[in-house]
Amino acid sequence: MKRFWKAADLTQVDGGWQVALDRRPVKTRCGSAQILPTRALGELLRGEWADAPEEVHPDHFPLRDLADRAIDSIADDREPVIARLLGFADGDTLCYRAEPDEAVARRQTQVWDPIIAEVEDELGITLSRTHSILHKPQTEPSRAAIRHRLETESAFVLAALDASASLAASLCVALAGLKDDADAQALWAAANLEEDFQTEQWGADAEALARRNAHEAEFARALAFARAARSPD
Repeated sequence: MKRFWKAADLTQVDGGWQVALDRRPVKTRCGSAQILPTRALGELLRGEWADAPEEVHPDHFPLRDLADRAIDSIADDREPVIARLLGFADGDTLCYRAEPDEAVARRQTQVWDPIIAEVEDELGITLSRTHSILHKPQTEPSRAAIRHRLETESAFVLAALDASASLAASLCVALAGLKDDADAQALWAAANLEEDFQTEQWGADAEALARRNAHEAEFARALAFARAARSPD
């Protein structure tokens, strides 16, 4: 459809910040006021509307989709997304390693261990690691600590964590991305370590590379959304 607005502005309202298109406040797809918790997040969404092309498509508004999910779905029932994130902890890519004598195992240790260590230090836990392809869930004390950590986050952060953990197949990577100085590119490379290792051995496939780059952009957006939602303003 054609872009129907000229100006996208951000206004402080009761409960947070709201984007207005030609002075008309934006609502979620379910019709709720799309009120954002921080000015930083409001500016991200304002920029998304302001930068939209003349011919717009729903895919042009991934940040709006995250905000809508937070407001319309997660805010009233946080348990499903928390349970889903705990599933990513149980099957975290960073905890499933190659056999120690494989070349890729050395790279896994070098790249993945510091990311896991930060999560362990923050939560006071030790995450289970395995060299088997068999599912090995985390211990109940670890799951409890992770659950408590997730329960401290807003619906907006949970929406972004779910998106980034899904893309990375790693809750550890997603949590590391919440830090103010997080390097999204390095974290995405960590999540794709095994795939990139295989590419080095056998060469790149153009279609796979394009898909990887598209997913990396989604991942970086989700992390930016989460950090903005946590901004102290």
